[in-house]
Amino acid sequence: MRCFMPGVAFVPALLVTWSSAAFIIPYVVAVLGGHVDPLVPYISDTGTKPPESGIFGFMINISSLLGVATMYIRYLIIEKQNESSHFISSSFNILSLSIGLMGCVGMGIVATFQELSVPSVHDIGALVAFGSGVVYITLQSIISYKSCPQWNTYLVCHIRMAISVISCVAVIPMIVFASQISMTKIHWIPSEKDYVYHFVSAICEWIVAFGFILFFFTFIRDFQMNHVSPKHPVHGYFKNLDYTSIK
Repeated sequence: MRCFMPGVAFVPALLVTWSSAAFIIPYVVAVLGGHVDPLVPYISDTGTKPPESGIFGFMINISSLLGVATMYIRYLIIEKQNESSHFISSSFNILSLSIGLMGCVGMGIVATFQELSVPSVHDIGALVAFGSGVVYITLQSIISYKSCPQWNTYLVCHIRMAISVISCVAVIPMIVFASQISMTKIHWIPSEKDYVYHFVSAICEWIVAFGFILFFFTFIRDFQMNHVSPKHPVHGYFKNLDYTSIK
């Protein structure tokens, strides 16, 4: 199955660009329309009212599909690299892919079931998306270290692990403080009950979300890579691989 070749770096690049826009555009539209407060709303708050709700739902759904494509190609790349290097078990690679795909399903739920319309389903989707996401990038960081130095530089591995650690640390208060909020609302006043919980949780949510984006940004070079190892360059390596063996 000829699933990837030189040039597929556009997939994570598109994921990064599109997802950044999916967070920023609805935020700008919602703020300009007076539908959310400018100071750190929840990401989902920026997609609760029209017209930004339609933009948010559409763009997040596309992001989830791009996430599926990126994760699957990443899985195939690791499988092919592993044939010659044997740096990770195939089951570990499958586990990472499965958890990542769960996160993409969670994103789809968040985009489809809006915060104020079906809050319980929306919250479950967000929990799955963020929880699975931090586990996925952590597992991918481990895989990156296992593949050093043939397939990755230690600098890239350190960057990925740093992003993973920050995201894992941020997702805990995000969930804990969000669970302490006793009301679902969009506009907050600093003197209100639960405002601090909302404020801290929302900041952590944005940190984790853009942590994912930065992590996938580091995939672009991997998807461009056309060498067997730093010491043995082979021009057009991926182009000449036989992918029919990957099922």
